[in-house]
Amino acid sequence: MHTEADWAAQLHSHDRRVTKQRLAVLAAVGQLPHATAEAVTDAARATLQALTLQSVYVVLADLTALGMLRRIEPPNSPARYETRTGDNHHHAICTSCGKIEDVDCAVGHAPCLTPSSTTMTIKIADVLYQGICSDCGP
Repeated sequence: MHTEADWAAQLHSHDRRVTKQRLAVLAAVGQLPHATAEAVTDAARATLQALTLQSVYVVLADLTALGMLRRIEPPNSPARYETRTGDNHHHAICTSCGKIEDVDCAVGHAPCLTPSSTTMTIKIADVLYQGICSDCGP
């Protein structure tokens, strides 16, 4: 779990000012992995009541571009944000309730993660597993 000092150091390393808005958004995403912008706004308003949804979107976009946050886009759902970055993990989503879980990258032979032909050097393979969570049924 990141502390406010950790976030401040990362912001400084990216030549960004440490603002109340950025810290509130980072803290909210840290507490609510896979949160929507609306959920981030609601959580961040606990410490910064005047924060607007538009401000949150601006901060989320900036922090995502910097690599401090990761944006995931599940099908039929608004974008979600998380602080777990840089490790090429994947996600499993319940098609019934929408719950999202992190799934570590497969080790060893991983079919379909190596393209059959490309001129690109692949850096990341993004996999989304879809199923039913244990709370929703078998």
